[in-house]
Amino acid sequence: MYQKVADIYQQANVFTSNPAKLVIMCYEGAISSLKLARNAYAEKDYETKGKALVKAIDIIHELNASLDMSKGGEVAANLRALYLYITQTLVDADLKKDLDVFDRSLRILEELASAWKAIAVPAIVTVDAEPRSTGISPYGAARAAVLAQAWSA
Repeated sequence: MYQKVADIYQQANVFTSNPAKLVIMCYEGAISSLKLARNAYAEKDYETKGKALVKAIDIIHELNASLDMSKGGEVAANLRALYLYITQTLVDADLKKDLDVFDRSLRILEELASAWKAIAVPAIVTVDAEPRSTGISPYGAARAAVLAQAWSA
């Protein structure tokens, strides 16, 4: 019962959040899942690794799907290229058992999350300001955030 209440509260938080905050939540979900996958791989816990890696890649796919290419311009195109690069290299790294690639992908995601946090703070703090286009549709970001929070790895 308590878990159901927590889930409802979490969903309400996601649907009422600023789109930039939702993107940050997705990055945090992908980062934590990828760290879990990397650590499980090192410990030879392949079941946990598999679930966590799928979760991280799914979140990255959702971030990619939420890009608004018509409004995002060059930034959205660069993010799409990074998301595709990360997912492809993670799949290759999994096949080759290359943990260094996991670490490189983590660094990229952490840098992107840091950049989004720098962008989001003024957008969240300045309530009266005109909303800035992030190149990510609010629906797509909300969907990605819900998926990021709903999965358990």
